[in-house]
Amino acid sequence: MATTSIGYMLSQGPFWTSLLNGLGVTLIISAISIVLAFIFGIIVGVMRYSKLPVISQLAAIYIDFLRNVPLLLLMFAFFLIGQMQNLTAAVVALTVFTTAVVAEVVRGGLNSIPRGQWEAARSQGMTYIQILRHIVLPQAVTKMIPPMVSQFVTLIKDSAFALQLGVLELSNRASILQASFTAPAQMLMIYAVIAAVYFIINFILSIVARRLQKRLSAGGGTIS
Repeated sequence: MATTSIGYMLSQGPFWTSLLNGLGVTLIISAISIVLAFIFGIIVGVMRYSKLPVISQLAAIYIDFLRNVPLLLLMFAFFLIGQMQNLTAAVVALTVFTTAVVAEVVRGGLNSIPRGQWEAARSQGMTYIQILRHIVLPQAVTKMIPPMVSQFVTLIKDSAFALQLGVLELSNRASILQASFTAPAQMLMIYAVIAAVYFIINFILSIVARRLQKRLSAGGGTIS
C-alpha cells in the first residue's frame, strides 16, 4: 500500500492516537469553559438585569467590552501579560469571553417574563431573590437554552484558537500530522476527519439541549 494513500494513513495507529489525544484536550478546554461561563454568565446576567444602577452598569461595561474584543487577542493577553500556561490562558479567555455572551442571553430571558409576575409575587411577601429563584428563572430558562447552546457550540469551535498558543488540541494535532502525511489527499482527509469530529460533538450537544428544553417546558422550568 502506497504511503501517500488515504488508506495507508487511516491504517496507522499513531494517526488515531494523535487525534484522540487532541480530542481529549479539546473536550477538557470546552467542558471547563462551558461550566464556568454558564455559572458566571448567570451571575453577570442577573447583575445586568438588576435595577441597582451601579451593579447594572458594571455588568453592562463588562459585557460590552468583552463582546467587542477578539477572542484570540484575549488568549494572547492572558498568556503573555497574565503569564499563564497556554492551556490555562485558553480556558480563561474562553470563559471570560463566553460569560459576556451568556450574560446577555440571561438578561434577555429575564426580560421576557412579564413584570406582572414580579408584582404578584411581591404582593405575596416574597423577596427579590425568592422571586428570581422560584418564579422568574424557572420560566426564563427554557427560553435561554437555544441561544446558550448556540454559543456553547461556538465555544467548542473557537477552542481551536488555542493552537495559536501551542496547545495540543484537535486542530493543532492536525497541523502536526501534516508533517507525516504530506500528500494533498491525505491532508484533505485529516481536516475532513476533524470536521466530522466537531460536527458529531456539536450535534450531540444540540440533541441533548433540545430534549432538555422539552423536559423543562413540560415541567414548567424544572426537571422532573
